[in-house]
Amino acid sequence: MANTKSAIKRLRSAERRRLRNRVYRGQARTAVQKARLLMDKGHLEEAREAVQVAVRALDKAAGKGIIHKNNAARRKSRLMQRLNQIERAA
Repeated sequence: MANTKSAIKRLRSAERRRLRNRVYRGQARTAVQKARLLMDKGHLEEAREAVQVAVRALDKAAGKGIIHKNNAARRKSRLMQRLNQIERAA
């Protein structure tokens, strides 16, 4: 357990940040999951829209420093590759 006043304050502020970051990380994960699910089911139009939502969510999380920008770029790239592959097959 923290002993000093400053360490106790850091614990409090870290917990606030953790809860705030969870929201954006969760939104990004949910958006990516939804896009993948729609692609698997073959709903092309809804998948395109879901990918756009996922890209925005990933950009927002990366912009706030919640996930690394390269992590967001990699996830967006994989989503777009998958979408393009499905569009070519259809």
